[in-house]
Amino acid sequence: MRDYDAVIFDLDGTLLDTSEGIFRSVSYVIEHSALTPLSDEIMRTFIGPPIQRSFARVYSLSDEEAQKAAGMFRDRYKEHDLLLAKPYEGIIDTMKELRQAGIKTAVATYKRQDYAEKLLRHFGFDEVAEVICGSDAEGKLTKRDIIENAIRYMGISDKKRAVMVGDSDNDALGADEIGVDFIGVTYGFGFFCGQDVNEYRNIGVAVSPRDLVGLII
Repeated sequence: MRDYDAVIFDLDGTLLDTSEGIFRSVSYVIEHSALTPLSDEIMRTFIGPPIQRSFARVYSLSDEEAQKAAGMFRDRYKEHDLLLAKPYEGIIDTMKELRQAGIKTAVATYKRQDYAEKLLRHFGFDEVAEVICGSDAEGKLTKRDIIENAIRYMGISDKKRAVMVGDSDNDALGADEIGVDFIGVTYGFGFFCGQDVNEYRNIGVAVSPRDLVGLII
């Protein structure tokens, strides 16, 4: 096992269960845009990726239509549903233990920067994460871009000394593109089992937040 100087966490499905707020806001857009209701399985795919991309993919919307749906979602989410989230049991203690071991911690999320900061501060993650990196307002940044921002802001010069923790293919692929190790978690939304994680380059699978300590330290 390699020694790491930094751990980068995804947000949705890794630090927080944000499903209730996202589902409510997506349902609001669907209802007010006369779109076809979605199954729970398809609704889950809206958690994580940029919201305009999800609307475009599911409803075959044009760029303009997807941006309009995304704008409606963001207005609703910001004002009503953002804080409808729950930290996964043990995740804050896990991050504290990593910090106590001298490992830097950061968050790299597709959530817009201001949303990510407000949400993480509300639940006290700003006390255990040195850096919070989110997406831009237009959602143009890739997961690779956001992970690289986190590494840079932490002052890590050797990417091989960092590991990414996440629950989806976006996290795994973003890490792989820049040569950062990856740990997949199966308690979130994207990966359901170790076999799902093993479709991507990884150094381990965490069934619970507490498993991460043994994989990293």
